[in-house]
Amino acid sequence: MDPTNLARPVEILLVEDNPGDVELTAEALRAGKISNQMHVVEDGESAMAFLRKQGGYAGVPCPDVVLLDLNLPRKDGREVLAEMKSDPALRRIPVVVLTTSQAERDLLQAYDLYANCYLIKPIEFDRFICVIGHIRDFWLSAVSLPPR
Repeated sequence: MDPTNLARPVEILLVEDNPGDVELTAEALRAGKISNQMHVVEDGESAMAFLRKQGGYAGVPCPDVVLLDLNLPRKDGREVLAEMKSDPALRRIPVVVLTTSQAERDLLQAYDLYANCYLIKPIEFDRFICVIGHIRDFWLSAVSLPPR
């Protein structure tokens, strides 16, 4: 693990419109006892405002990693991903696509837009918790994240 990551909590931006998935994600991250701060926005427009620190998000920290659903209101996750990866100030932030879509076209498009990984959200509670645990163990424990 990168020693610089030990010195500060990991800032996570969860872009998710399903309140149940938000709660399950928070619960699974807490279970790992890794110091992190999770911020949640419910749509793509709010995600971009958060990332660009616009409007009510002026004082928020820059996230170390973004967990991004694809099917969002107002601006979908594909648009968010495309905007992030085309913006020099945001492109280095790792993006974990976390979606229910098993469509090959969505998977290919996400990687074409430079997603760092693509995970399918399982419907079963135990498997969902396991997937979030893998995100926690890899992205929040093992990976050296770029500086904010």
